[in-house]
Amino acid sequence: MSKSLLVVSDYRDSHNAVRPEGRWFTGLVKDFGYSVTVMTRRENANYIEELEAGGVRIIDWHPESKFGAADRDGIKAELEANHYDLLHLFNNKSIVAGIRAAKGWPGKVLTYRGYTGNIHWWDPGAYFQHLNKRVDGIICVSGAVKESFDRLPFFNPSKTLVVGKGHDPKWYAGIDPIDLEAEFNIPPDRTIVIIVANARRMKGMNYLGTAIGRLPADLGLHFLFVGRDLQVPDFEADLADSYYAHQYTFAGFRTDVLNILAAADVSLLPSVKGEGLSKVLLESMFLARPTIMTDIGGNKGLGIDGETAIIVPARSDEALTKAMQRIAEDPALRARLGPAGKAYVTEHFSADRTVAELAEAYQEVLNRK
Repeated sequence: MSKSLLVVSDYRDSHNAVRPEGRWFTGLVKDFGYSVTVMTRRENANYIEELEAGGVRIIDWHPESKFGAADRDGIKAELEANHYDLLHLFNNKSIVAGIRAAKGWPGKVLTYRGYTGNIHWWDPGAYFQHLNKRVDGIICVSGAVKESFDRLPFFNPSKTLVVGKGHDPKWYAGIDPIDLEAEFNIPPDRTIVIIVANARRMKGMNYLGTAIGRLPADLGLHFLFVGRDLQVPDFEADLADSYYAHQYTFAGFRTDVLNILAAADVSLLPSVKGEGLSKVLLESMFLARPTIMTDIGGNKGLGIDGETAIIVPARSDEALTKAMQRIAEDPALRARLGPAGKAYVTEHFSADRTVAELAEAYQEVLNRK
């Protein structure tokens, strides 16, 4: 008998952001015989057509608040109308409303966590979400996320299960690199270092600004910043004080990030905390871009320093400077790291592999009494 899963998630994000999660569920249908229903708003959502083509049933609904009666009852009504073995809740609104809806329901309740930190045993709000006793399992996107739960006092670590959000190599096979010279007026002789991020303190942009200021003048680098709200006075002041005062571009938010990534010479992300599993780093490596990353917990397992990526200590502008200088001065290293990084993530973070890991995690929870 096939297992039945109800998912409550929000796909009103970019296509690239939602498809690793959506691929979990089409994979469960195709390869593991699951019956999957996803509750999400259709308007402004992405990956809906792919889900339906993959045999996933879509309900055009999502809770609008955590504690509203209608939000609880919308999930409860679906649980009562159809048989489900598992209820998987993916964001704050769905987690709180879904736990309330599952009161007295005989199936298993799971939540999802994609970030490290900000879970505290002394916070009453945590017990309406992941720490609620009704939660049977927490799917953690990386080992670092699991560790952030497991070290809490009074927490049962058997509840946390690690399943990465994998990528399908086919997604990157037809990505055409954009002409960066034409698009951003970047001289063709520059080595382009791309940083894809939105302006959040966890991204470590202040350390990067200091690191760029330490670079020598003759490296031939151009820095391309892609993302929301990165162009702020303090950061621009750091760049203006460097030898690269006229060798940087702020591209802002772009919908063609993969095409831009594919054209860059080096991808860099100076994150200092919070990342559960960086989508940008995975995208960079699947596109065979030589990649510089920090050693935060969420990046553990994403690469091998010097073999598949350059990995530096977080919060170290000096280490970032050395890494950028090293990769700029060594074309052979760049040529080696790109393909090696792609091979590594294809082996360890393929969608097929993570679908199988999710099916195993679900089975483990279902086997519990």
